[in-house]
Amino acid sequence: MTDQAADHAVTVEGAEAPGRFVLVCEHASNHFPAQWGDLGLDEAARAAHIAWDPGALGLARGLAARLQAVLVWGTASRLIYDLNRPPHAPGAMPARSEIHDIPGNRTLPMAERRARTEALYLPFHAALDAQIARRLAQGIAPVLVTVHSFTPVFHGVPRAVELGLIHDADPRYATALAAEARAQTGLNVQLNAPYSAADGVTHTLARHATPIGLPHVMLELRNDLIATPTAQEAMAAQLATLLHAALPRIEETP
Repeated sequence: MTDQAADHAVTVEGAEAPGRFVLVCEHASNHFPAQWGDLGLDEAARAAHIAWDPGALGLARGLAARLQAVLVWGTASRLIYDLNRPPHAPGAMPARSEIHDIPGNRTLPMAERRARTEALYLPFHAALDAQIARRLAQGIAPVLVTVHSFTPVFHGVPRAVELGLIHDADPRYATALAAEARAQTGLNVQLNAPYSAADGVTHTLARHATPIGLPHVMLELRNDLIATPTAQEAMAAQLATLLHAALPRIEETP
């Protein structure tokens, strides 16, 4: 299943997959590699959604199988480095996440920020660049899809949205996908919710899709809907159909 051996930064699965879709799961893992330790967090905090996107990797793998897609995913907790943030962003190595202080990220020396950037961020985005470039060279028009999950309750407030579709500069694919999802499912589907580009969450899309005009979308699934492998497979089957169905909507647009 894995075509490139995992290191502490990135795993690539299905590098030779023939499909157009390039799937990304930046927050796939809550692994804390030994060189960075536990950042001063207890086991419960390391298992919580602040450390990763629960269910997202299982969903992404289900989509990859159905779409014949390559999947690029990060193997370390986003609290060590959030791969969907640029190196200068405070959220790349957050000192606080929601109600949780992250002691190991407090007053990080510049040398440590650079070391994490070089160890995690640079190889991850180089691997993703390579997968996109490989497909472009083969005459394949890539579609970039990043896969995330979010908590049903945020700061004590329940979230009604079940499927959020987020875009960077070009809204066409996200808008087309929202139309398909509303027509074909009973999900509460919202554009640019529970986050949007204004919240700084589209770095991967802005770096890899926008400059060369790739269709793109960030999928945000409420994590109670993908809490088990069975639920992840069912959601993957549903979303794979929608992701395919939305493409003609934008490719027929002048």
